[in-house]
Amino acid sequence: MVVIPTMVRLAPRLKMIDMPDPRKVHAIPVARVGGWGITLGALLPFVLASPMDPVISTYVFGAVVLMVFGTLDDCFEMGHYPKFIGQFLATIPLVYYGGLYVERFPFMGPELLPPEIGKPFTVFALVGMINAINHSDGLDGLAGGESFLSLIVISLLAFLYIDGAAAGAQLAESPDMFYAVILLVLAMAVIGGLLGFLRFNTHPARVFMGDNGSQFLGFTLGFMAVLLTQRINTGLTPALPALLLGLPIVDILAVFYLRISGGMNWFKATRNHVHHRLLDLGFVHSESVVIIYSVQAFFVTCAVILRYAPDWLVLAVYLGGCGALFALITAAERRGWRASSLKSRFRLEGYLTWLESLPTLRNLPLLLVTVGIPVYFVGSCASLSMVPTDFGVLSLVLLVALGVEVLRSTRGSVLGRLIVYSTAMFVVYLSLTPGPRAELPLVIDHAFFVVLAVCVAIAMRSAGDGEFRITPMDYLIVFIMLGVGLVSLSFDQVRVNTALIIKAIIILYACELILSRAQRGWAVISMTVLATLAVLTLRG
Repeated sequence: MVVIPTMVRLAPRLKMIDMPDPRKVHAIPVARVGGWGITLGALLPFVLASPMDPVISTYVFGAVVLMVFGTLDDCFEMGHYPKFIGQFLATIPLVYYGGLYVERFPFMGPELLPPEIGKPFTVFALVGMINAINHSDGLDGLAGGESFLSLIVISLLAFLYIDGAAAGAQLAESPDMFYAVILLVLAMAVIGGLLGFLRFNTHPARVFMGDNGSQFLGFTLGFMAVLLTQRINTGLTPALPALLLGLPIVDILAVFYLRISGGMNWFKATRNHVHHRLLDLGFVHSESVVIIYSVQAFFVTCAVILRYAPDWLVLAVYLGGCGALFALITAAERRGWRASSLKSRFRLEGYLTWLESLPTLRNLPLLLVTVGIPVYFVGSCASLSMVPTDFGVLSLVLLVALGVEVLRSTRGSVLGRLIVYSTAMFVVYLSLTPGPRAELPLVIDHAFFVVLAVCVAIAMRSAGDGEFRITPMDYLIVFIMLGVGLVSLSFDQVRVNTALIIKAIIILYACELILSRAQRGWAVISMTVLATLAVLTLRG
């Protein structure tokens, strides 16, 4: 978030501006400097936190090479062949000097690929993944969101391996454990860089990642998939990278097939990608992104479920999902179907619009949220018999700061919002901390959050222009919430943390919804938070 605003100001001087053209979907020039934020945001903490060995050092070298070549391409539009030179310069040292390559291949059982086959295959696979993400970067938030979903699952699989190895008293000095920790650190660093970028890239995007960012993400995802399945946990099915990396792989293969079958140049830019075809079918920008997010979420979820499944089953699920998607798109194109002709969609849309036109139903969800949040905040704090001293001191500091903001009549300032969100996290955390207090029955507690989540969703849908609106980034958060909730069912020790995450997200969205109501919202939420902080201070 620090790098990107700085680079946006420098973008015109550096000629890092993406100009509109008939193939692209944006209508105004946009700075393509987001890759700097992603790459630096990921590499700097990773390099500082990780010891260097041949694998790690060659990965970092490759990432820097791609950053340089990607930046040059963003400035000067170098063309495909110079980009290929940079991609091979990045991948060859990792494979031949770092020694990271594919040995275990689907359907080969315990037999290993010989290095003279495995190494060239890995180089071309990594270059292919770099270009797959690079070519998928066609809509706001698309490549970043797809990569984000893959990174979440890769980090989860690394964590599960570390957790299982620790439970089995496996030596922490073993190479596979070392690389598992390294992989988890890298995944978290890249996720952090992506989150900072997606803040600027959600539709309508203010910044594009450019070739710098997309090539770095493709290289990193390919590196992680090989490291996870070939070096860290060799018990995973060798076919798993297909599900981990998901839709971008088959998308670029389908594009090449369509270009070749149409007698076109392999590398000539066309509108044959899945996202272009969805737009041509009449889906709007956000709908197209959410459809692709949904497909990618399906693949990465299957990767967790089928991580030890037979190769044939993993590939059957992957190819079946891809085949179904392309069959539906192709059939719709041949029949001249358009999203606007979906009668059932319009009946549902019309019904929802009619419901929203009723004053009671239009205002009721927002009213319930506006009443529910103060009741939850104050009620949760009042039920506590004791508040930890550090929470009490912090609450006093926040109480004074928010009081000053209210007296200054500063509505919805950055500091004010930060205090609101911090207090929300305090309340959720303390409500889940074991201790003597009057607890609601579990059914009532769950019912409250379900009703609150539904009301927030309905109120967001009916929000007017300039108010809080749903974006594809919100769907990413929902996917993560569902995934975390499902995974936590199998692990008792993380259920409390899962409840904390899910409840916190619902409460934060509810607070943001109330704050979006301008003066009235700020008055409600500020008085609620002042009362809550006062209770926490007195109890602490």
